[in-house]
Amino acid sequence: MAYSIEKTGKTVQEAISAALSELNLSQEDVDIDVLEEGNKGIFGIIGSKVAKIRATVKEVETSRGDIASDFLYTILNNMGVEADISVNEDEESIVVDVNGDDIGIIIGRRGETMDSLQYLTSLVINKGYSDYKRVILNVENYRQKREETLIKLANRLAEKVVKYKKPVTLEPMNPYERRIIHSTLQGHRQVETYSTGEEPKRKVVITLK
Repeated sequence: MAYSIEKTGKTVQEAISAALSELNLSQEDVDIDVLEEGNKGIFGIIGSKVAKIRATVKEVETSRGDIASDFLYTILNNMGVEADISVNEDEESIVVDVNGDDIGIIIGRRGETMDSLQYLTSLVINKGYSDYKRVILNVENYRQKREETLIKLANRLAEKVVKYKKPVTLEPMNPYERRIIHSTLQGHRQVETYSTGEEPKRKVVITLK
């Protein structure tokens, strides 16, 4: 519910000025309803009425990108981590980039802590909304660097499978990383990939076609 106050003055403008001063806001930030116009009366004394207005603070809709940013700032402050957070939001997703010194703690082993923060942020920003927005959390460009590493790994292991004619099973990976392996080798002429096992220990297998 919007916050309102009522103020009086000799004139409407005086009442408005009193309200803005108390709220410490500019007139663009409030809606003004004039309750009493006020008048000077006879000789400026007899029958005079003060002006009365109601000032209502405009509600500013908070974007889900702002919600994500505020949530992560709170989490990182509680962890004692100082970082810069930038958010890019479109109709389908929110991309959050986090940069700073000594923030490896929020990446974790193979990005596990970062993935957990991403999941929590997704829960927070989608609560109460009918449509779902995907959250992509990237710390110190980790995801791009990890993707490059996985692409090189996939190609190297594919060569190994072709050379020794034996399948290779990779270490457990999250869905995002498994998709990179599958996508990299999707058009390979000699090998194919599939996933095996249960989460969170699901693995990618590279084998000859």
